[in-house]
Amino acid sequence: MRRSLLAILGTGLVAALAAATAPLLYPHFEPASWWYPVTGVDVSNHQGEIDWQALASSGIGFAYIKATEGETFRDKSFARNWSEADRAGVPRGAYHFFTLCRSAAEQAKNFIDTVPKDPKALPPVVDAEHMGPCTWSATIEDHAAELTDFIDMLERHYGRRPLVYTTAEYDGAMLSGVLEKERFWARSLVVPPLFRRSQWVIWQYHNRGRRPGVSGDIDLNVFRGTREEFDSFASGADLRRAD
Repeated sequence: MRRSLLAILGTGLVAALAAATAPLLYPHFEPASWWYPVTGVDVSNHQGEIDWQALASSGIGFAYIKATEGETFRDKSFARNWSEADRAGVPRGAYHFFTLCRSAAEQAKNFIDTVPKDPKALPPVVDAEHMGPCTWSATIEDHAAELTDFIDMLERHYGRRPLVYTTAEYDGAMLSGVLEKERFWARSLVVPPLFRRSQWVIWQYHNRGRRPGVSGDIDLNVFRGTREEFDSFASGADLRRAD
């Protein structure tokens, strides 16, 4: 009986210790970097003022910067982040948060009016995770068609086919059976993405990472390939992915 009680107390102590230390360890737990050598970040105004020189010195290989959302919203830190990342030598691209509340044409205009053409930039990204409903306008019915139109419009303007950022939940609910030829940026914390397995190019593996130059949490990502393959991707070369 005494041994059983000690075992129960020991198990409880271990569980309590794990629960107490997990929040401290999680920001530094980065298994994705064991498999893929090129790590990147994605940022917005939520990160505040970023010291891009310090961030670049930490070994960051690329950055995606929020530019726009919907028809009219423009991230107030975009212009500064866009220029400072370039000045620090960090390959960077811009992303748009796609809503179901405005047409593809209206949202593409917002992005194009905000993000300058730059031959050095990474391909644009459309962030598709907004599930609706829209409280102040009608919700887009054929969201997959509108999303495709948005991608087509950006490709015509910038000369590069955008990537689609999404989650497993959005992909299963809204994109099942469509966009089979697009390249994806998949969100899957800690474990590799189990959706769009042959299509994902970038994997967001962390939502509370830590890096020099940034106060607080930052999203972390890896590129699916070697540094040489990333250089080809950044320069505009198409990527072939195995199933």
